[in-house]
Amino acid sequence: MFFISLTILLFFLYALLFLYYSNAWKKIPEYHPSANMHTQTMVSVIISARNEEERIGKCLESLALQNYPPECFEVIVINDFSEDNTSQVVRSCSADFPQLRLIELSDFVRKEDIWSYKKKAIETGISQAKGTLIITTDADCVMPRNWISTIAAFRNSKEAGMIAAPVALTIPSGSKSSKLPFFIFQIIDFMTMQGITGAALHKRFHYMANGANFAYTKKLFHDIEGYKEADDIPSGDDMMLIEKAGRADQDKIYFLKSAEAIVCTPAEPTLKSFFHQRVRWASKSSKYQDYKIKTVLALVYLANAWLVIVALSAFVVPGLTLLLLAIFVIKVLAELLLIIPVSRFFNQTKLLWWFVPLQPFHILYILFAGWFGAFGSYRWKGRRVTKSGRMP
Repeated sequence: MFFISLTILLFFLYALLFLYYSNAWKKIPEYHPSANMHTQTMVSVIISARNEEERIGKCLESLALQNYPPECFEVIVINDFSEDNTSQVVRSCSADFPQLRLIELSDFVRKEDIWSYKKKAIETGISQAKGTLIITTDADCVMPRNWISTIAAFRNSKEAGMIAAPVALTIPSGSKSSKLPFFIFQIIDFMTMQGITGAALHKRFHYMANGANFAYTKKLFHDIEGYKEADDIPSGDDMMLIEKAGRADQDKIYFLKSAEAIVCTPAEPTLKSFFHQRVRWASKSSKYQDYKIKTVLALVYLANAWLVIVALSAFVVPGLTLLLLAIFVIKVLAELLLIIPVSRFFNQTKLLWWFVPLQPFHILYILFAGWFGAFGSYRWKGRRVTKSGRMP
């Protein structure tokens, strides 16, 4: 009886959490910049790039087509010790893109002196930036034409110090149809995280961001001393920074809910690369200082683990089958409360037919990614990252 009561309590809390996120997401007003709103804010787009010769060209092409005064923005690519032709691709693009600058990280630091390459690259880019507003993105991203103008206008209208903006996964071009369920799995999972990010920021509940679409003023970055105290963590250029900003001045942090600001990036092409990515994301959780996000992560992990425990127990005690069905339905309905409105924003409701069939895989992914994030290692951009944080 105690086991059943504990199970019901756990999934009641899980449902309440997603109901809270759902209501918060719906209350975020969609931002539509006025057609006659013009801003002269100087913007610096910062891209840390490593081994991106095949993808950075499309990213820079979308930035060259931005509907923003050319004299009011620059794009700084920091080459993070690439072992391919990333630098050459950037240089070839700069011939027709005068706002583009290439910085070699090797000109500023030695490999052996760094633990967090991406943070050091962004920090170096900011030190060379002319803009008062910094926007970070990734080399594999593509932006809509009004991306910079929307972020700059939103920043000015809210007097925001930091902005987390939406990111959408896309199916990689040239992919085999047999891998479609794998890509849809990633898209739905990532949309859910985007919904939680927006909802949590809107309510000032906890702080999340994705460095593929992340903006902040240079002043705020310097006021909170950038990545100081987090430069021994290989990743976390987004989460660690927004959490730090939240402790300093939470009223200046916003989520930009605007279709004009959605950045698109391809889903991971293989199961191996996907798993390493998610383990990398999970590995940061032990470094968070905000007890609220730690509590949320613990609840989500425990609910998924408990569902597996109940499923295994049902083989021994058939009477638990009804309980298993009940908590599975509660989990699915609770998550749909959030994912349905979020999918409408991203125009991806057609993918939700896959939501229930993919649930078993999602549950196992949560368990394994969480476990290896806490106790394992992963590879990132050709570097192996151990639990100690070292990147050999």
